[in-house]
Amino acid sequence: MNVETQNSAPQPQAKEHSLMTLKIGPLPLPIYLILAVIIYTASVYSKLPADMIGGIAVLMILGMLLGDIGMRVPVLKDIGGPAILSIFVPSIMLFYNLINPASLKAITAFMKGSNFLYFYISCLIVGSILGMQRAVLIQGFVRMFFPLLVGTLGCIAVGVTVGTLTGIGAYHSFFYVVVPIISGGVGEGILPLSMAYADITGLTNDKFIPQLVPAAMLGNLFAIMAAGYLRRLGEKKPQLTGNGVLVKTGNDDLIRAAQTAEKPVDFSLMGAGLILAMSFFVFGQVVSLFIPIPAPIIMIFSAAILKALGIMPAKMEQGAYHLYRFVTASLTWPLLVGVGVMYTPWKDVVAAITPAYVVTVFSTVAAMIAAGFYVAKPLKMYSVESAVVTACHSGLGGTGDVAILSASNRIELMPFAQVSTRLGGACMVVIAAIFMRLWS
Repeated sequence: MNVETQNSAPQPQAKEHSLMTLKIGPLPLPIYLILAVIIYTASVYSKLPADMIGGIAVLMILGMLLGDIGMRVPVLKDIGGPAILSIFVPSIMLFYNLINPASLKAITAFMKGSNFLYFYISCLIVGSILGMQRAVLIQGFVRMFFPLLVGTLGCIAVGVTVGTLTGIGAYHSFFYVVVPIISGGVGEGILPLSMAYADITGLTNDKFIPQLVPAAMLGNLFAIMAAGYLRRLGEKKPQLTGNGVLVKTGNDDLIRAAQTAEKPVDFSLMGAGLILAMSFFVFGQVVSLFIPIPAPIIMIFSAAILKALGIMPAKMEQGAYHLYRFVTASLTWPLLVGVGVMYTPWKDVVAAITPAYVVTVFSTVAAMIAAGFYVAKPLKMYSVESAVVTACHSGLGGTGDVAILSASNRIELMPFAQVSTRLGGACMVVIAAIFMRLWS
């Protein structure tokens, strides 16, 4: 009797234990399902708060699921599946009215009302810069401009040539395909670009936005897929990658060991890191009143200067770095869900899919990334990391950088990516406006 009891008693417990080992993101499957039902029920009965609470709940429950699926599906997982699914599935859901009004209202309030995107980017930039080795930071910023310049010139030449050969025309290829791809995103690139075009032509900017957005979105998708491929290439050929280190310094193993050395998490220091990140962003906003440079660029360079001078206390750097680690581990896929809902209209993506258009966009992005890859060696940079940073010039601003770096599993390159995207994008907006005025 005792033997039978001992043999039979553990069975239900073993079954329960097996269910708890199945996970969606960090959550055991039963807990995830319970939370998902609670959040969905609240949205159906209009009890989901349209604020940070409701927004985080919806974005995290969707982001965990889509990110987890993207990391498991064969082929898709190798081309940036988590980022692709997290952006485009919510976009499709919104297009087909599969996101109920309460959930949409909560997402909108959190993404736009709380400025979640810039919160995320501020934590990433400040934490990754302050947590970086000084030698990597200094050499990386100096050397990255040449691949960016070569990549920009190469993608313009290839994009315009392919666009002309496919019947789109040189003028349209340059101003409405190539330039939107490398203009720095929607808010920082497409909108000011549309206003510049409107001022030059005498039309309203809403006439140009639908023509500019599809190229930027499709280019961003190709860049994400290329980033996933680059990650696999780095795994197959380790000599091509620094595993998140951009430049070869001669003592890369020591630098990488120091970079990845785990220090005990101090939650009070993480709080210090949070106020540091927010203050750097606010500082950028204030300085941008007097210097015509985007606030995120000012934030990047101010954090980089402090790091290069070595005047920030090590404890503060540690707190900012641990905050950055928490944000990237917990909030990346939820953020991309918000990007898919708020900034990626599916109808514009579908409207852009014609053979000539797709080939031109693909050629433009491929030329940009190839330039970054092949000029890296003579500059003593790692080819994979150089190509990933250059690919970010083809991304949708800060959101594109997050998606591309997430797909390549090199989120620590965010400071370099932001310079590539924002500084490179701002330059292209100015150049395109000058050229259009001369061409008109």
